[in-house]
Amino acid sequence: MVTTPLHIYTMFPKFVALLAIACGAPGLAQTVYLAGDSTMARGGGGSGTEGWGQFLAQYLTIPVVNMAIAGRSARSYTEEGRFQTLISTAKSGDFAIIEFGHNDGTANPDNGRQDAVGDGYDTTSLVTAANGTKFLVHSFPFYIQNAVDALKAKGAIPIISSQTPDNLWTGTKLSPPSRFVAYAATTAGRTSVSYVDHFAYVAQAYQALGQTATTAFYPVDHVHTSPAGANVVAQSFVRGLLCGSSSLKSRVNSAGQSVPNGCV
Repeated sequence: MVTTPLHIYTMFPKFVALLAIACGAPGLAQTVYLAGDSTMARGGGGSGTEGWGQFLAQYLTIPVVNMAIAGRSARSYTEEGRFQTLISTAKSGDFAIIEFGHNDGTANPDNGRQDAVGDGYDTTSLVTAANGTKFLVHSFPFYIQNAVDALKAKGAIPIISSQTPDNLWTGTKLSPPSRFVAYAATTAGRTSVSYVDHFAYVAQAYQALGQTATTAFYPVDHVHTSPAGANVVAQSFVRGLLCGSSSLKSRVNSAGQSVPNGCV
């Protein structure tokens, strides 16, 4: 009998999900989709870095499809049609974890990624392109909420996750979160979906490890993690998931149940 090597299923999680649906396998008909930036994406920020999304599948009983793309913000992920691709791909019962913030800050001239400052759905800002053209951009919550509403309309299950910390310290403490962490929490509350304070759970893990050990996870800059660091960040997401209300926590496997640290 010919068997398929296990690594094939690890490399092609979407294939596993489709095969499970076709075969009617119980408990495997769901898929987890990831939308985010380089801190989540395959390959991370390059040069030996990796995104935490690449390590999430080992802690779940269902496949993970990493659709995060380096350099994206909530706005650019929307304007490039990437949210629409995710929405079109996801089916009822699938999960979508949405995490942005690292690239969403203001820029002058406009860099194609910045959002309007503020947490209102209707908040806009007039920005200037490099050629002098002025146009309106929307708020971080606007872009995230539109994606969440569209996913919910399909019967998918969105989870909003806050951005992860940078390796920036003030004394013996990690520097406080950016405004996008609060924006993520606000948007989750406004749309009545589950929220994971990924920033807080990663910060907890880093504080437990200490600054020296944490800094070793950042080989090129203060944003992008090594594979070892990305795994710690993935574990921290799982811990936040277990401490929250999302039904995805029922899909956490035994390895995920054993991730370190507690609820914050």
